[in-house]
Amino acid sequence: MEPTTDIKKIIGISVLMIVVIGGIYWFTNNKLPSTNQNNQPADTDQTETNMEIPKEIIKATINTDKGAIVLNLYPNAAPKTVENFVTKAKAKYFDGLKFHRVEDWVIQGGDPLSRDASKEAQWGTGGGNIDTELSPFPFIEGALGVARGQDIKVSNDSQFFIVTKDSNFLDNQYTLFGQVVEGMDVVKKVAKGDTIISIVVQ
Repeated sequence: MEPTTDIKKIIGISVLMIVVIGGIYWFTNNKLPSTNQNNQPADTDQTETNMEIPKEIIKATINTDKGAIVLNLYPNAAPKTVENFVTKAKAKYFDGLKFHRVEDWVIQGGDPLSRDASKEAQWGTGGGNIDTELSPFPFIEGALGVARGQDIKVSNDSQFFIVTKDSNFLDNQYTLFGQVVEGMDVVKKVAKGDTIISIVVQ
């Protein structure tokens, strides 16, 4: 005996519902893979947050003729550079050195030759070498970086600079190891020849 028309309709509707429900279940559990192959959430926002607020921070203060400049140092971003800077600061290496370069976008100091006024023509050429440590941190206003020569892999072990305006052309080209958090007005008042009275690490 053949099923009645009503039974056929019921069977048809049931099959359709099963297909629809099955399709929804499959789509929910088999989404197209994202570009993140580790099946982890995209970390773009987290990366931006980490760039603004590093997990580990060391406080330091540059005391100058014009006032105090307070820094956050980033040992996670540039461990060797921060260790070197802190060691030199505690040994009073920077005390009495000059800001030998001041332009409309940057101030630079830390050259040991700048302790001697008779060697002013050589200011900017002193200091040793340290490995460059590139990081994703951007050179925004107040960023603290390390000077270097033509070889991107080798930086100066004592000369540092602070940018007075966003300078993203330096990104991934120079070691960035800190950020000014107080005293940006002081940074912008620094003139060539001003003295680094001391650098104090908290």
